[in-house]
This record gives sequence, structure tokens and C-alpha cells, in this order.
Amino acid sequence: MTQRTILKMGDPRLLRVARPVTEFDTDELRALLADLLDTMQAANGAGLAAPQIGVDLQVVVFGSDAPNPRYPDAPIVPRTVLINPMVTPMGEEEQLDWEGCLSVPGMRGMVPRWQTVRYTGFDMRGAPIDRTVSGFHARVVQHECDHLWGMLYPMRMRDFTRFGFTEVLFPNLDATEDS
Repeated sequence: MTQRTILKMGDPRLLRVARPVTEFDTDELRALLADLLDTMQAANGAGLAAPQIGVDLQVVVFGSDAPNPRYPDAPIVPRTVLINPMVTPMGEEEQLDWEGCLSVPGMRGMVPRWQTVRYTGFDMRGAPIDRTVSGFHARVVQHECDHLWGMLYPMRMRDFTRFGFTEVLFPNLDATEDS
């Protein structure tokens, strides 16, 4: 199991636009995906983007097979590898909800996201992915894909009175699991 260091807000590498992947099913891509999945799992993340570990490629992983301790009330999102994604809002409806981020450890903020999105891209082998999702699944996809465009969730917030430390906002949530 290879855990990589997760970059934190303030690191300029998190603000870059990632490059598209041009070769699929390579040893390098398999190693990157293994590192992303291991790092995400070790940190109890809902997702992780390659730029968060300093890799400037359009690669995200998200989801799990069991409830996430950082989001205990959220539905399970299927484990997904998504490469060179495109995210398209389906309709005008937005949803406000709390988000955290492994690159903004110990904090949460109320973030507006599209309620329903269609996302397309490719899996590790280059096979196309095309899904339309709503709710928490849509939120996770939008959050992770934002990392590919140099965006962190506080940049999307509209009300900074709804931004703070997880241990203060959610005292019953185990703060050691929120990084």
C-alpha cells in the first residue's frame, strides 16, 4: 500500500489546470491509480484527484464499498476511476451542502453544487464512461473534478459565515477522521 502526501491549500500546485491523459492502460497510470486509491482509503476520503498528490494529470478516483466515516449519513457512491472528465449540469437546480476536503484538513464549508450532472470520461483502459447522477454522488464528482481545474471548494462558497473547523461545526463527528 503506497500512501502519498496530500497537498494542502496554499500549495500553488493545487491551483494549476491539469493535463489530459494521452495514454491509457500503462504501468505508470496503473501505479498512479493504485497510489490515489490507497491514499484516499487511508485518509477516509470520499474522493481524491491526482493534483492533490502533486500529479498534474486529469485523473480522479472517488467512492467506496462502505459508508464513509467522514460523511456517515451520505449514500454510498460506487468506486470509480475517472480520467479526462467532462461534467455537465442537468437543469438549473442547485443544492447547498457541507463539504470537506483532504487538501483543506479539519474544515468544512457550505458549498453550492448542481443537483444533477452528467459526467463523461474514461476508465483506466480508455473505455468510455457516461453517467447521470444526483445528490451526494453529483457533489463528489463536481468536487473532485474542480481539482483538475485548479479549484478548491472554498473558492465556490458564497457565505463564509458557513465555513469553519469541523470539530466546532460538527462536535459529534470524530475530528481525527476529517482531514
